[in-house]
Amino acid sequence: MSTLIKKPAFIVLAVLTLAGFGCWIFQLMNGLGVTGMSNVNSWGLYIIMFMFFVGLSAGGLIVASSASVFHVAEYKKVALPAVILSTACICVAGMFVLVDLGGIQRVWRMLASPNPTSPLLWDMCIITTYLVINIVYLYFMTSKKPGAADKVAIVSRFALPVAILVHSVTAWIFGLQIAREGWYSAIMAPLFVASAMDSGLALLIMVLAGMNKTGRFKTDPKLISSLAGLLAVCIAVDAFFIGSEVLTMAYPGAGGAHTLSIMATGVTAPFFWAEIILGLLIPFCILVFARNRAKIGLVMVASALVVLGVLCKRVWLLLTSFVVPNVSGATGITLGTQAAQAGGAGMWALGGSYAPTVIEFAVVAGVVSLGALIFMVLAENLISDEAAA
Repeated sequence: MSTLIKKPAFIVLAVLTLAGFGCWIFQLMNGLGVTGMSNVNSWGLYIIMFMFFVGLSAGGLIVASSASVFHVAEYKKVALPAVILSTACICVAGMFVLVDLGGIQRVWRMLASPNPTSPLLWDMCIITTYLVINIVYLYFMTSKKPGAADKVAIVSRFALPVAILVHSVTAWIFGLQIAREGWYSAIMAPLFVASAMDSGLALLIMVLAGMNKTGRFKTDPKLISSLAGLLAVCIAVDAFFIGSEVLTMAYPGAGGAHTLSIMATGVTAPFFWAEIILGLLIPFCILVFARNRAKIGLVMVASALVVLGVLCKRVWLLLTSFVVPNVSGATGITLGTQAAQAGGAGMWALGGSYAPTVIEFAVVAGVVSLGALIFMVLAENLISDEAAA
């Protein structure tokens, strides 16, 4: 641990974490008005990153637990770093829910008087369960006690459905909002799980390749090539679900044409097409050929594009439905921003725009940096020298 603290990457991440923590305190003192959010765009970068990291976490645990459940011997070799990565990502996802709350001091009320109809309660329950399973999983995977391997197999049978459920619950938070045309969808949960699989697997491949270079954990290039083949399949499944959703929205009389128009040609179009081209088409064309999967550099590029593409998906999926508020006529919505607090006609709006502020970016950088520190500390302490070799 002492050698880890001295590493430049650790120091940089620690500084970013402290800066982000300071900006979060500033946000708590001054309210969510310091962000780019308003009553028109009530969710923003924090919830985008929450969706993103839930998916990254679920994808890693699905790979690790599937190795035990389906007895895939070669994937068991990377189960430990996969679970460590999953644990770090779910911690980050949970923190983004907390920083999005304007009054975090009232979180205890979820325990004192829980509301079963609240999506926030659903998410906090499943995230807590998921984190506990990850911790138990790590405990038995690193235990030297007799019978630990059998207990890993038992935990994996619970971990696999919970990993699928954690992202499904996140999807249902959006899919059950019938007032939002772009979210209300019967296949929202499969769509989220598919993107979790490809983004989580892509991040795992990148982490394994990075640990190979540092010598922290050695992974056979053939295994990385095999994971890249699985990633190509996941990309194809993700593309199928997106195509199904777009077709349903575009079909005459389906009622989704307006949202599709915003998504494909409006303000969120750059993110939509970035996902289609950079996150699906190019990575699939790279990984579908076996000779390309044997080249670690190409696999890394494809994996990075997949992660970037899924991040773009989270952006357009969240923000497209906020473009047109569900109001018409005066006086509209009180914006709730700091500028609107001055009162007068400027406090009302029939529409709105959203752009993250410096405070939001700083908080996001701090939370992600803290997640990276969690991963580094867990990897340093849980991956033995024997496993690294």
